[in-house]
Amino acid sequence: MNKTFKIYAVIFIIIMVILALFEVNKKEVTDWRKNFDVNKKSPFGLFVFNKEAKDLFKNNLTKLDVAPYDYYTEKDKKPHNILIVESEMDPESWNKILDEVSKGSDAMIIANRLPKNISDTIGFYGSKISYEDQNVLKLTDKKYQNDFIKLDKFPSGRGFSYIKPNVQILGKTVEENNDDQANFIKTPFGKGTIYVHCEPLFLTNYYLLQSGNVKYAQSVFSYLIDRETLWFVESNTKESSSLLRFILSNPALKYAWWVFLGGLVLFICFNVKRKQRIVPIIEPLKNTSADFVKSIGNLYLQEGDFHDMMAKKAQYFLNKVRLDLLIDTQNLDEEFAKRLQLKTGKPIEMVNEAIVLIKKAQDPYASVMKEDLARINSLLDEILK
Repeated sequence: MNKTFKIYAVIFIIIMVILALFEVNKKEVTDWRKNFDVNKKSPFGLFVFNKEAKDLFKNNLTKLDVAPYDYYTEKDKKPHNILIVESEMDPESWNKILDEVSKGSDAMIIANRLPKNISDTIGFYGSKISYEDQNVLKLTDKKYQNDFIKLDKFPSGRGFSYIKPNVQILGKTVEENNDDQANFIKTPFGKGTIYVHCEPLFLTNYYLLQSGNVKYAQSVFSYLIDRETLWFVESNTKESSSLLRFILSNPALKYAWWVFLGGLVLFICFNVKRKQRIVPIIEPLKNTSADFVKSIGNLYLQEGDFHDMMAKKAQYFLNKVRLDLLIDTQNLDEEFAKRLQLKTGKPIEMVNEAIVLIKKAQDPYASVMKEDLARINSLLDEILK
């Protein structure tokens, strides 16, 4: 295990500990939103109703997560009951439900609002009838006079501001300071019957778990004939079939699962680079030309042929003068000295000394010392600068 991995591991463990401390000290907040979701255990979910629905309908209930339009297009059903609980539907599905009711089925719709064209067809106008913080839902039938439910948490206050003459009132919203307002109606439609209840809160977890409130729900559904009932729910509310369903349904386990996945992603990101051996540093080849020249020069010095070296230096110098300065070098006389001095700008004394040494180098019988070679080398290099 390398040092970098150890550092990442320590950082990850520290983050996990901090998140765990936050989770332990976190206060659970109740979700009071009205979601009407059959899988939610929040106060206004339908988890309890979903579990008890089969008993309420004596095991004649079938829950469907397809749109009524798709279902009835594929199947031709004999008269049955239709249950809709606060579910969004397209106009074609509503028309299919009305068609089935007109053929002899009964529909119970429990929702705050319905599309205006549907409510007009059924025969009512819905609106806000109460602004009180609490009210009581009560049935009008005398045999159900003791079956009521008190709404003390966020009642919608919805009711019917107008109903057609042939519509029967089955339930009302009762308040201390206001007149009773209809919230549960029954109306014939073709060969069947439509029931509309505009306060779905009585089916939520919060109210069903209170003592005595189940009786009200039983009384409401008792208006339906004892036969097959189809409950259409939204497709996004069906129970998950994932293997992680238990983990994702538990807030603490779900939180830990996402933290684990996040840590795994970080680990992969930090280790995604390809590991490879260290590339050795290769020194570039050195230019040994200068060393070679120096070695050759030392060889000449060791041989001691100063005259030959001096002659080669003089020959090289005169060649450069002819090519670069365009001065004739055939006669190394006073005229040559003046021209060389004018072209190079060097003192005439330096030029004359150089000419003397060049002539000495050209004389095969002259005696040349090491000092003469060194002097001519420095003079000629200085003149050609």
